[in-house]
Amino acid sequence: MSWLRQHAIWIAVWLAASVLGAIVLSSTQLARLREVFEVDMRIAHRLLSQRVVQHDAVLNTLALLQPPAQAVQPELKLPALYPQILAVHRREREANWPDAQERAAETLSRDLRRPVLAGLDLARGRYELVLASEPASFVLLMDLQTVVPWNEWPMAPRTSPVRVVLEHASQTFVLQPGTLHDGGWRFAFSKHLAAESQPFYVVATRQVGWGELPWLWIAAWSLAVAALLAGLRAWQRQREQRRRAEELLRLGQVARLNTLGELAAGMAHELNQPLTAVLANTQAAARLLRDDTPDMETVRTAMDQAAQQARRASEVVGRLRRVVERANPAQLQPMVLQDAVRDALYLLEPEMLRLGLKSRLEAPATPLAVQAEPVALEQIIHNLLMNALQALEQVPQAQRSLHISVAAEGKQGALSVADTGPGMAPEVLARVFEPFFTTREKGLGLGLSLCETLAMGMGGRLVAAHHAPQGALFRLTLPLTVP
Repeated sequence: MSWLRQHAIWIAVWLAASVLGAIVLSSTQLARLREVFEVDMRIAHRLLSQRVVQHDAVLNTLALLQPPAQAVQPELKLPALYPQILAVHRREREANWPDAQERAAETLSRDLRRPVLAGLDLARGRYELVLASEPASFVLLMDLQTVVPWNEWPMAPRTSPVRVVLEHASQTFVLQPGTLHDGGWRFAFSKHLAAESQPFYVVATRQVGWGELPWLWIAAWSLAVAALLAGLRAWQRQREQRRRAEELLRLGQVARLNTLGELAAGMAHELNQPLTAVLANTQAAARLLRDDTPDMETVRTAMDQAAQQARRASEVVGRLRRVVERANPAQLQPMVLQDAVRDALYLLEPEMLRLGLKSRLEAPATPLAVQAEPVALEQIIHNLLMNALQALEQVPQAQRSLHISVAAEGKQGALSVADTGPGMAPEVLARVFEPFFTTREKGLGLGLSLCETLAMGMGGRLVAAHHAPQGALFRLTLPLTVP
């Protein structure tokens, strides 16, 4: 779960890019399939239109030539030339059509002066085409199945997914069964044949299922996006690690310099007392020597010079301490306490992940600005957090907890760092800010002392307390920025 939370944004970006790519690839595939469908149907419509126009031409030729009625009529040879023509019938002037539909169709054909449809039976794929003429009228009996020029047909009639039918007067004849199913996308085509005598509609339907989408390309796109994002994430993590390392190096250098300053300040504090004693003793000796014989003037002069050098040594040590003191009031500036804490947590994030620790930061929604020296505030927060992490490392992972809070208290901004580590004994708690006092092996005992000095130099305060039921609590207060 923690891994998912850490990479939630990257996973969301990958999903969004994968979905967008899938939509684009699917749209492209659907557009291609639609274009193929429409091209095929335009070809099919043209072929069928050519055939029905050909039928009109055959009838018009018969009417124009009017072949003589003989024992073997020449028009009877047409089925051999045109497989779609099953039979040819003719009515001489003195005869009548035996079928009432043919008689009605001939009357209509005479009125319209063109061939007309009769005897339509699309269930069997049959229809008649009647043309009234003089002296003889003609009827063609047509087979719809062979009307289609299958050798030029743009689709494989048995395996093509496109369903093609001819429709007229609520009757339907299936030319190509195709495959229709629920779901997916449906393309449709409908167009009237180019012959008024055979007013059939060519109706085609193409059902595109989910299985026809370019899943391999979609999978390849998703993998490519994942690889790209993984590379970007690796580059970002390298950049973050480099930035953390640079920041930690900078803080380490500052800490070493400040520790050196604290060490110098401690030495100055320790040397002031013996130097003061030397000064007092040499002054007393000088007073005593003044009562001796005059040849002791040289001794008195030497003692005066010793006293002068002792004063000078004291001044040098005092000047050294003033030089290394931090947080000059002129360097104080407004600092947002929440941002400073978040920056420190960002630098220590790898260490917290190593400990399996997740910090809790409680802070007001509005920025809390305090008067502080930026580097000094960074060092205090970093030192407090590092001490807390080192303490938490001494307890089992299930007991580890780090709670950080930022709040305004009157004219002060307060930062509290509480851990559930082993805590501090009362005698340790009383001396925790003393220079050179430490309970850690190989520790100098200057970190917390330096933090207290820096806090006081900024007009603030750093205190330590026991955190119930277990652990330690450090609390830093700094003056709030005056608006």
